[in-house]
Amino acid sequence: MRVFAVILALGTALFAADYKTAPGAAAPAEVPDAVRNALEKSGTKVLGQDGAAKFEIWMRAALPGGPASTEQNVSLPMIPHGALLGVVRYVVESSDRRGFQIKPGIYTLRYSLYPVNGDHQGVAPQRDFLILVRLADDPGLDATPNFEKLMDLARKTSGTPHPLALSLRKDAGSATGLTQAGDDWVLHTKIGDMPVAIIVIGQYAG
Repeated sequence: MRVFAVILALGTALFAADYKTAPGAAAPAEVPDAVRNALEKSGTKVLGQDGAAKFEIWMRAALPGGPASTEQNVSLPMIPHGALLGVVRYVVESSDRRGFQIKPGIYTLRYSLYPVNGDHQGVAPQRDFLILVRLADDPGLDATPNFEKLMDLARKTSGTPHPLALSLRKDAGSATGLTQAGDDWVLHTKIGDMPVAIIVIGQYAG
């Protein structure tokens, strides 16, 4: 039994080392200057077990302002719907928690809330998400598209009726970098001074 426990612990430690973070460079030159200037100066790389970068992410250097949300089950009500919160560059093919393919390329990350229509029950305790929009389709730094317009952009990105989305919440803890929660890998970072947690790798079993 003791030997089994040691083997299990070693296996868990090896699995926990599958992903790690490393300091990144500035946002790619393809990103428009107005957006690049609003991002943090250096991003965060997420590396696989082989040490190769899977993707790199840059969050905004300051939290965008706007009217506060009055909707329920919202973790970040101070962020206006559709606001650009970051940029991500996928080096290799990936997928979101629903299993939808994310092709290599550069995407903006825009804030949205999943609709209360019964289709998303249990997907997350909070309704906050980051929606991936192809850089070429992005409407610009100061744009705050409403839900319908953002979903139109999102469908162009995914090529399906469902957007590519990363779960987002306000982070109450002091963790930094990546932590593992079940099958999910959570990136602990900041938007300005606001600590946030983003599920960047995982699988939703619902």
